[in-house]
Amino acid sequence: MTDNKRKILKIVIAIVVVVAILALVRLWQTIDTSRSDVADDTVTLSQYKTDDLDAIKRGEYVMRVGDCSACHTAGNGYMGGGYDIKTPFGDLYSSNITPDPETGIGNMTERDFYNAVRQGMGSHGFLYPAMPYTAYVKMSDQDMHDLWAYFSTVKPVKHDIDETKDMPFPFNVRLSLAGWNMLFFDNSGLEQDANQSAEWNRGKYLVDGGGHCSACHSPRNLLGGEVTSGYMQGGNLGEWYAPDLTSNPHKGIGDMSEQQIKDYLKTGSDGIGVATGAMAEAIEHSTQYFTDEDLGAIATYLKSIPASQGGEPHPQLKVSDKVALSYEVNCSACHGLEGEGIKGMVPAFAKNNVINADDPTNLIHAMLKGARAAHTHTAQTAAGMPSFAWKMNDQEIADVLNYVRNSWGNTALEVTADQVAEMRDSLGARQKLTVPAK
Repeated sequence: MTDNKRKILKIVIAIVVVVAILALVRLWQTIDTSRSDVADDTVTLSQYKTDDLDAIKRGEYVMRVGDCSACHTAGNGYMGGGYDIKTPFGDLYSSNITPDPETGIGNMTERDFYNAVRQGMGSHGFLYPAMPYTAYVKMSDQDMHDLWAYFSTVKPVKHDIDETKDMPFPFNVRLSLAGWNMLFFDNSGLEQDANQSAEWNRGKYLVDGGGHCSACHSPRNLLGGEVTSGYMQGGNLGEWYAPDLTSNPHKGIGDMSEQQIKDYLKTGSDGIGVATGAMAEAIEHSTQYFTDEDLGAIATYLKSIPASQGGEPHPQLKVSDKVALSYEVNCSACHGLEGEGIKGMVPAFAKNNVINADDPTNLIHAMLKGARAAHTHTAQTAAGMPSFAWKMNDQEIADVLNYVRNSWGNTALEVTADQVAEMRDSLGARQKLTVPAK
């Protein structure tokens, strides 16, 4: 071997060694559970009892903030799991998180519980980030202890779940998530910003921690990691689209007042838009229970997020009088002849940034499968929208949406029949009903 080849070999070996060391350091950072050392590691959840009623009450509130019941309650008993979570890599089913020792988390100690919630390390190995431990890692020790106290009061449910039964190989190999964590998991708590108010810091804690808002409202890369440069700039969830929550006045919440944000999270409507889909679930199970102070803190923080780029009005599309008539016949009874909607019940189309969004997923979904507004204590009449899949073909649905998106001051990109057809297929929506020829 020549001297040059030896030098090249030494350089390659040195690079490999350095990369290996860096990888090991990064791996240790992501699997380090030393934060959980504050928790008890002797008593399991099924055996844990407490008479600290204040801790239990606070823990229930933490559960509401984390929106645990929305994903872990699916007709199999409270927190019994089985909720179908659709991901680009296959379907996952939420776990049973009741204190049942055989099929739930009853054999977890408090330390195990901390590791699962904050570090994504569960009874069966690494958890999938569909369980947003990437956000829950920001939760404080106090909130975690209170949450533990609350879960000790949940009734055990015997319901065994194969969480990855519909997850194809290799995505059903949990060990692969160690590599995912190395790439995308920031295993650290949330530090206070001394330059901001206590209200702003509380809002950031709720939004980035238990509320895990960016899990839906930020774009994701091909491996499912959040694109940090697109923080809160909107994310496609497949069947739904979580809109931009930055201060962008065209496609974000720049034109919303703090009071409108609070109203939306408390009641499901800001007076213009009405929550449906996954957001309606979040409001029903989570945000309607927030204190006014916490809702104000969230509004304060959200309004401080820098505006995303783009979103300026598009050239207005021309629509035919025939489509206008179709809108009047099919839509105006609820949404109004001028797109004014019914305040607090039916979304307005005029002056509604969601209607103009470049991604029309939510609108197509609502037309094909129908939608239901959030049911809250302050707005108990949750209006519903029927499916029009049986009544309109792909082009007819696209035409109506283009009319809505280009009327009353709206201007938006064209919705195509191909987009409707693709979503009709992915949602399993029926085709337009046809009358057999005589």
